Amino acid sequence: MAEIVYPPVILAAKAMFRVLDNRLRVTGTEHIPRTGGAVIACNHVSYLDFIFCGLGAQPAKRLVRFMAKKEVFDNKIAGPLMRGMHHIPVDRAAGRDSYDEAVRRLRAGEVVGVFPEATISRSFTVKPIKSGAVRMAAEAGVPVVPMSLWGTHRLWTKGRPKTLTKRHVPIHIHAGEPFWPTPQDDPEALTEDLRTRMSAILDDLQAGYPEQPVADERWWLPAHLGGTAPTPDEAAALDSQSKGG
Repeated sequence: MAEIVYPPVILAAKAMFRVLDNRLRVTGTEHIPRTGGAVIACNHVSYLDFIFCGLGAQPAKRLVRFMAKKEVFDNKIAGPLMRGMHHIPVDRAAGRDSYDEAVRRLRAGEVVGVFPEATISRSFTVKPIKSGAVRMAAEAGVPVVPMSLWGTHRLWTKGRPKTLTKRHVPIHIHAGEPFWPTPQDDPEALTEDLRTRMSAILDDLQAGYPEQPVADERWWLPAHLGGTAPTPDEAAALDSQSKGG
């Protein structure tokens, strides 16, 4: 596939981060395969996560094809960019088609990015995740690379105003050790293992984060670390209410 759109978008994003002095730290990139297919499974705390997750694969010189809901592709501005970067639209009414396309891309040697929580975590912990990441990796015969990021939610997350021009925000991204699902494995057990791996990475990123919120900004810290973010149970209730509405 011709890469006309993706490289300029990456350069523009990096330029913006330099201007804002976002203190970007990317580690664990030795775990991302330099060639061949792979699934990157990343946590989800911000509307910007696909940008930063993609940047997490840049040191390995890999372009990540993200699975994103079809509505994003229908947007007049985002749609042409998403199609130009060859991301994969997910139509929830025909989910099998997007799954099959992802498997095809993986077999062709591409890196596919997924957010297995499906929606942004209001609690800033890893929510229960869906099994698609491990199932498509097993079907395509490729590894899953667990990834977590932290700090992106301070720029734009669910239920908070956008602060895209906020300067000097540290953003940390870490890719964990890959594992290889097989068709003989129990996908539910592997999915729970993936969640455990993602959670462990996120815990480490939160523990090593160089800033603590001031009194009126404790919203961006999870409840178990003394912040005012909803607990996982409270976040699940809020998600249920929003679906009901």
